[in-house]
Amino acid sequence: MIRSGVFFLCLLPPVCSASLPLVINTWPFQNAAGAAWDALQKGLSPLDAAEAGCARCEQDQCDGSVGFGGSPDERGETTLDAMIMNGDTMEVGAVGNLRRVKNAVGVARAVMNYTDHTFLVGESATMFAESMGFKSEDLTTNRSRDIFSQWLNQKCQPNFRKNVFPNATVSCGPYKPKAKLQSGPGRKRGLIDLRSHDTIGMIVIGKNGQVAAATSTNGAIHKVPGRVGDSPVAGAGAYADSSAGGAAATGQGDIMMRFLPSFLAVELMRGGDDPSTACKRAISRIKKHHPDFFGALICANTTGGYGAACNRSPGFTEFHFMVSNSQTNKPVQEKVLCI
Repeated sequence: MIRSGVFFLCLLPPVCSASLPLVINTWPFQNAAGAAWDALQKGLSPLDAAEAGCARCEQDQCDGSVGFGGSPDERGETTLDAMIMNGDTMEVGAVGNLRRVKNAVGVARAVMNYTDHTFLVGESATMFAESMGFKSEDLTTNRSRDIFSQWLNQKCQPNFRKNVFPNATVSCGPYKPKAKLQSGPGRKRGLIDLRSHDTIGMIVIGKNGQVAAATSTNGAIHKVPGRVGDSPVAGAGAYADSSAGGAAATGQGDIMMRFLPSFLAVELMRGGDDPSTACKRAISRIKKHHPDFFGALICANTTGGYGAACNRSPGFTEFHFMVSNSQTNKPVQEKVLCI
């Protein structure tokens, strides 16, 4: 996987002016942006392009946070979350806690195409995928085994447990609930490991303003088994509406999904905000309640204008993302300073 790519800090026109078609995705995942852009150039739909871009990231195991072989849970298993949304029809397909199938965004597309449902989860989602012809295979790799083994040797630190015994800050489980709950959020987890919360979120807008969005991730590292984050949740991980625009989020999904930042940003653009302002306002809504949360958002409107925003937190002061449009004709890396 290539992360470096071409770097350009977008400050002045014409590069930042609106232009269609458009591909924009979270993080400097250049290969993913290139796959989506190539799909558009071949005449495929924005929905096809969004799927192709996220699928490329799954194959590349982007940063170890997308696809197989990354982010093992408390049992050492890698599971996947993904979603895809058609902004013309408002159809959504999503999977959560998907086991033993590498192409999570493809399974999400199958949920959209071959069922009247929106969201399938867990072992039943895997059974559905197998019935649709997806290959069942082990998502564990030597790297994910090593990550899990090291975590066990560190007394299962860090983890996502609270209000349990034995003390989760110094011990592995099995855990039991404490009789008395301590209210409020769990303990702070220190400096952010950017690779522990990455997601690819992608927005694709066709030449006539058709909007599609997709996401894929293997979730939070060392998560409690069964956990599903924001990425596959429409309105949280991503949202697309061809009458307004699209948005996609990345970061601490357990916090961000409570605020539906992607939906909020799209509605703000519908109300007249430019994409950068919409992103900032959606991030600021979360920041009021969680000042140090780790997260970022990309936004694009139906004319091809785009922007991004991120919350300044320890170890995270700027956010890098990829853009391809008719002016660049290739993936270009851009960045935004966090607020």
